[in-house]
Amino acid sequence: MTNPSAPRAAGKQAFITGAAGGLGAAMAHLLARHGARVFLTDIDEAAAAAVATAINAEYGTTVAWSAQQNVREEARWPAVLQQAAEAMGGLAVLINNAGIGAIGGVESLTDKEWQRVMGVNVDAIYYGCKYALPWLKQNQPASIINISSMAAFKVDPDFTVYNASKAAVASLTKSVAIDCARQQLAIRCNSIHPAFIRTGIVEPFFQQLGEEEALRKLTRGNPMRRLGEPDDVAFAALYLACDESRYVTAAELRVDGGASAV
Repeated sequence: MTNPSAPRAAGKQAFITGAAGGLGAAMAHLLARHGARVFLTDIDEAAAAAVATAINAEYGTTVAWSAQQNVREEARWPAVLQQAAEAMGGLAVLINNAGIGAIGGVESLTDKEWQRVMGVNVDAIYYGCKYALPWLKQNQPASIINISSMAAFKVDPDFTVYNASKAAVASLTKSVAIDCARQQLAIRCNSIHPAFIRTGIVEPFFQQLGEEEALRKLTRGNPMRRLGEPDDVAFAALYLACDESRYVTAAELRVDGGASAV
């Protein structure tokens, strides 16, 4: 049983991709607030470093580190994970958060757009799970959290490659979860499925469609009629990172205002 008086993530070491802003930064701040050490990576090295610096300033000690990482580059994964484990004294939580989107139906999408989105949203999660597992095995109980989307269940044909990539994340998550369970490893793997959150990933929609049309399109069919906030997802990640969710694996946690139910 967990100690109710201890910080919820005390002693955890979390590696978070796409952590220069948006969901990644929100998760890093919240995990640190609840006792975890966090290692932030992003293709934007300066922005990730700024988030880590802000976290450390808040707590007056070093609990956050950062590094540059293009998650599509498989060769970079082992080195950056080793760097993180050495900095934090281990690795117990992997949060595959980096993600991108593209607008276009199946006929209008270019091959370059398809490959770019699938590379970040799917290939990178495969790399993360593959290369983090040896470290997670050394720090059990451990947790893998993959950020998917409600688009895995409820598709919009204007977001064809995004839908496909997020459905792939949901399936990959279950495969990893069952593989670990069959090996009797105390390593859980779950996916979080947000509705649209006002972060950098949706900004292209606002730029292309305009504020009013983008909000109409992104909240269409959502019973709560609003975009989510980064902390809505961060609290879900905190739960899955902690041992209080120790019997939860291969789960799809929907943080979508009820959108996927209607």
